[in-house]
Amino acid sequence: MNEPRQNISSGGPWEERVGYSRAVRVGPHVYVSGCTAMTPHGLAGAGDPYAQARQAIETIRLALEQAGASLSHVVRTRIFVVDISAWPAIARAHAEAFSAVRPAATMVQVAALIDPSLLVEIEADAYLSG
Repeated sequence: MNEPRQNISSGGPWEERVGYSRAVRVGPHVYVSGCTAMTPHGLAGAGDPYAQARQAIETIRLALEQAGASLSHVVRTRIFVVDISAWPAIARAHAEAFSAVRPAATMVQVAALIDPSLLVEIEADAYLSG
């Protein structure tokens, strides 16, 4: 690998336990791991898919900022939900953050996330041109 690698941590408890970084930047590419509504202060938006999606996007924003990027650099998101019928609320939060950027996106239902109180997890890939 010719490009330097920057590992970014949010200090979350699962990062060290599982062995991953919140985000990794290599050259102009930034890959943000799945983000949820879990914060250093606990769960945000208990039972509320919209609030949880907003918190996940805020965690993505903070990770991107540490990598020298912003939400406007996002080219792809992947959204994992435990109940696909909540898609309108989650989509509303996504659209509020990304409607001007319009990244490629996928939303799928999964059987469960790492904690039963989590309703949504969002990944993001960003590209910093020039």
